[in-house]
Amino acid sequence: MAGQSWHSGVDSMGKVKRALVSVSDKTGIADFAKGLSELGVVILSTGGTATMLEKNGVPVMGVSEVTKFPEMLDGRVKTLHPVIHGGLLAVRDKADHMEAISKHGIEPIDMVVVNLYPFEATVATEGVKLEDAVENIDIGGPSMLRSAAKNHASVAVVVNPAQYPEILKELKDNDCRLSLETRQKLALEAFRSTARYDSAIAQYLGGQFSKNELFPTNLTLSFEKLGDLRYGENPHQKAAFFKDLFDQTPLSVATAEKMHGKQISYCNVLDLDAALAIVSDFDRPTAAVIKHTNPSGVASADTIAEAFRVAYEADSVSAFGCVVGLNREVDIDTAKEIANHFVEAVIAPGYTPEAEKLLEEKKNIRLLRTNAPIKREDGRLMMAKVKGGLLVQTGPYVDLDKEKLKVVTKRTPTEEEIDAMIFGVKVCRHIKSNTILLVKGERTVGIGAGQMSRVDSAKIAGMKAGDEAKDSILVSDAFFPFRDGVDAAAKVGVAAIIQPGGSMRDEEAIAAADEHDISMVFSGLRLFRH
Repeated sequence: MAGQSWHSGVDSMGKVKRALVSVSDKTGIADFAKGLSELGVVILSTGGTATMLEKNGVPVMGVSEVTKFPEMLDGRVKTLHPVIHGGLLAVRDKADHMEAISKHGIEPIDMVVVNLYPFEATVATEGVKLEDAVENIDIGGPSMLRSAAKNHASVAVVVNPAQYPEILKELKDNDCRLSLETRQKLALEAFRSTARYDSAIAQYLGGQFSKNELFPTNLTLSFEKLGDLRYGENPHQKAAFFKDLFDQTPLSVATAEKMHGKQISYCNVLDLDAALAIVSDFDRPTAAVIKHTNPSGVASADTIAEAFRVAYEADSVSAFGCVVGLNREVDIDTAKEIANHFVEAVIAPGYTPEAEKLLEEKKNIRLLRTNAPIKREDGRLMMAKVKGGLLVQTGPYVDLDKEKLKVVTKRTPTEEEIDAMIFGVKVCRHIKSNTILLVKGERTVGIGAGQMSRVDSAKIAGMKAGDEAKDSILVSDAFFPFRDGVDAAAKVGVAAIIQPGGSMRDEEAIAAADEHDISMVFSGLRLFRH
């Protein structure tokens, strides 16, 4: 294989003879370094790692002994030296490389064991100062990782303490050598580690230096795999769930604790996320019953048990096999209500011991708790992956000011109708367009969602509501392009309508409402959701 480029998968590594060990996370490092030393590997180390290894009886050569240069600038400079990086980057089967390092008295380094300053943990600390965050930006560590990973044909690079036992075993079993396959996997993990690290720094400094910049030129994101899912949207699709590493919200499906039930599915995650978004929008005890990311019913009440009962009964046929979101702790009364139905999953802030015990009698129901109050979090960005790109936008949350609502019909809505409109708008912004929503007080009675025609949505909402449509409030996520939607609402007995307004035919819709003695209010707020 001599003369081949490392890009072609050449294996030019001999025995591991020298290893540079410098870690922030010292979990398991003493045993690992001791195992390397017992195999005859010379350990080079720095600072606190060297001190810790020496205390554990591991022979260590200080990096300064090798570089003939002291650590300086409060430890900022210690491994940034040609003797270190020459030893890492020299390709062993290139004669000119080996001649060059020999000429300058540089010995090869065959393994790097490095993990980085805890930048993410530092910036996650409440009240952290910028100067403390900056001091936790590792420079030498990522440089060594990149050098070693680039030269993985000749050098092994280890970033994860969990891998120490298996690496030590392979070295013991193979005359102190690691296979090319192992080194490739280690190199990939190292590059992913530095990519995540740089992303965390960019994300944090973006928040510090460009606080008003919503959409930076380069968007840095990083996700960590939480686990595989049963399957994707359908059984023939594979799926996994990843956690956003830089979104520090304590309130999400990704951070929720799964307490009981079958493995979470891809569709469960989407529905749980939709349920959480809706109930987060309300201060009063509120329940959302979700099917295929849309609610079949939403209700607020004086107790969470009553809210769930009303939300479920809003469309009990559609609710079969639903996912439920609750913004209050599940008590025994709520648990009894849930236990009466086939519910796939529940997400709530918590469960009383009695409620948890009762619900766990259902073998398959998935119970998740957020362990954090469920409340609206403004200022978050929404993202949608499309082929070849990513869409990013600000959140949909705008609170309606009663004083700024514009009554455009002869009939003025009552105060109770205005309150119902505001409740309905909060629900409507979480439903797929085109949406027509019928509400009474603090409960939905009919939902027409995801239709290509607004008038079809109106008909579906009326059909779902049945007799409850009479004297209900209609919420439309966008303006009526024709009067037919108003006429459809009148046929089922709607008393008042709230819509954004802004159509070229607004006057026709207003005239239709006046003909039917329906109140109409313009909110000026479109609520499309795709």
